[in-house]
Amino acid sequence: MNLTERFLKYVKYDTQSDEETNLTPSTPGQYKFAQALEKELRELGLEEITLDENGYLMATLPANTDRPGVPTIGFIAHLDTSPDMSGRNVNPRIVASYDGNPVTLNADKGIVLSPDEFPELLDHVGEDLIVTDGNTLLGADDKAGIAEIISAVEYLMAHPEIKHGKIRVAFNPDEEIGQGAHKFDVARFGADWAYTMDGGEVGELEYENFNAAVAKVSFAGRNVHPGYAKHKMVNSIRIANQFILMLPRWETPEHTEGYEGFYHLVHIDGSVERTTHTYIIRDHDRDRFERRKKELEHLVRKTNNEFPGCAAIEIKDQYYNMREKVEPLMHIVEIAEQAMRDAGVTPRVQPIRGGTDGAQLSFKGLPCPNIFAGGLNFHGRYEFVPVQSMEKARDVIVQIARIVGER
Repeated sequence: MNLTERFLKYVKYDTQSDEETNLTPSTPGQYKFAQALEKELRELGLEEITLDENGYLMATLPANTDRPGVPTIGFIAHLDTSPDMSGRNVNPRIVASYDGNPVTLNADKGIVLSPDEFPELLDHVGEDLIVTDGNTLLGADDKAGIAEIISAVEYLMAHPEIKHGKIRVAFNPDEEIGQGAHKFDVARFGADWAYTMDGGEVGELEYENFNAAVAKVSFAGRNVHPGYAKHKMVNSIRIANQFILMLPRWETPEHTEGYEGFYHLVHIDGSVERTTHTYIIRDHDRDRFERRKKELEHLVRKTNNEFPGCAAIEIKDQYYNMREKVEPLMHIVEIAEQAMRDAGVTPRVQPIRGGTDGAQLSFKGLPCPNIFAGGLNFHGRYEFVPVQSMEKARDVIVQIARIVGER
């Protein structure tokens, strides 16, 4: 099975995660996919294969060198797809030798993937693009990463002349809901360091990410018949709307880039009696991150000054910037940079405007930079991945194994 066939097979599994179930994995499709991958890894001949009750699949490609002191390295990707859009009945197709024109994803619904809206398409003219039918996401985030890791392992097994140390691979659930690393057994994984294959465009290499928190703000109201409501009704929807307007207007995802942080309102559920907001809070700088949380708490107090006892807030940290854990071990980033160059890829070291399982894993004792998987426009119907980008990611994994084995 080649890399493209492997990927097209994987995206057929419905592995959308769900933060409301409070289970691990959060959805049964993820475990079903993990079981299929476990079978595939056994058929390939990998060793030390384990799949635990929480859906964490691990396996080993044994070292084929007797050089002493070669580190054990790992490669990790996640099983789930985003809750933002359905991953059921994914129907991918390949646009061969993309010509730079708009691609009709769904003629009946008028859904078109156009370079006018997605100019990054023009970086891939002449390549073979895997796209959706406009009804679902694709699942390159992160099934491209899984396909690349397994294909790289298969390549190394077929080319024993490439000397490498022990290589561990892992596929985990629930990254998209921030829980991918929660039950990841770092000690059992047993790697000196690892790489998540969960980035986007070719060349991306990341060891900085947002500090992240989720905040739930609730507003209590009082409902009274509107004909008799004067001085009695407290409309929680209107108070909640007032709260939104107190937040900095320009500190939102659509107005920020690079190292700039933001507040992002991701969900509202409201009635006169009770309204709740869910925000995600992001900033690369830890001090600014803490100030953002304090600002939300301040606005809750301000709301309660006007409407006593109305507002409440609950803030939960999700993950932190891995830079402080990776920076003392920069050789692991330098190895990835060299591997990219050896694979014909220009490295682009940049901060992640998001998070990966590697962030949490780095704080659990497994330093874990993030490498491109090749997909673009994640989490929606316009997601696509060039076949050639996946091939480059596979080649980078192979080169990392070779470089570590030689050093």
